[in-house]
Amino acid sequence: MSKAAAAQPSFWKRSHHLDRMTLRELVAAYFQHYTILCYLALTAGSIMLFVLRPATVIQTTGIVVLIALAYPLVWYMLHRWVLHCHWMFKVPALAAVWKRIHYDHHQDPNHLEVLFGALYTTLPTLLIVSALPGWLIGGAGGAAAGFATGLLCTCFYEFFHCIQHLAYKPRIRWLATMKVRHMEHHFHDENGNFGITNFAWDRLFGTLYTRADRPAKSPTVFNLGYTAEIAAIYPKVAELSGGVATGHPRRRS
Repeated sequence: MSKAAAAQPSFWKRSHHLDRMTLRELVAAYFQHYTILCYLALTAGSIMLFVLRPATVIQTTGIVVLIALAYPLVWYMLHRWVLHCHWMFKVPALAAVWKRIHYDHHQDPNHLEVLFGALYTTLPTLLIVSALPGWLIGGAGGAAAGFATGLLCTCFYEFFHCIQHLAYKPRIRWLATMKVRHMEHHFHDENGNFGITNFAWDRLFGTLYTRADRPAKSPTVFNLGYTAEIAAIYPKVAELSGGVATGHPRRRS
């Protein structure tokens, strides 16, 4: 190994930005990230538990269908009313959590390391919204089936979320449209287009929009309403972030 290679930090010690990566590089990064490895390991463990304590075919089918159909609604609700909330940064004990789970992602939408969810928030949520309903329907085997389904849905969402931030236009029409809606959420107006792979709930709740619908760009698209004025009152997030995000991340000094 050359001295230059030896001096190069390990993969996840370096910073990665999706707008500078290829799809091949993303796939390699995706399957090396600890959150994805954890999800896949827990999925394997859930399958093993299901084999040991299986639910019935009808119970299992119902659980898998229920979790898969409910997942877009659960994501919409969490994204709109938790990740984009204006109360977590006001609570010192929760400010760092809010910063990590979504503020950092909006500060720099293409920063891969903070795009992936934080395990200390995603895993308890998945236990509640997927394992618990599974257990109520089919006991231990049902909980395992529900948890595995939720974990795989999360892996699917995380991968397509990453794809939407790559600097390319997808050839598949629905994926291209999905990318445009999500880029509008990040770079035009954060108060809408809360879905990732499914915008049906945005349509139902009236939060689906195109740039033509909202010509004016939101002044808080990169800071989620955590402005300098708000930071003066609730400074924790600004202290942790080295200031308040303003303007496009590639044009900041």
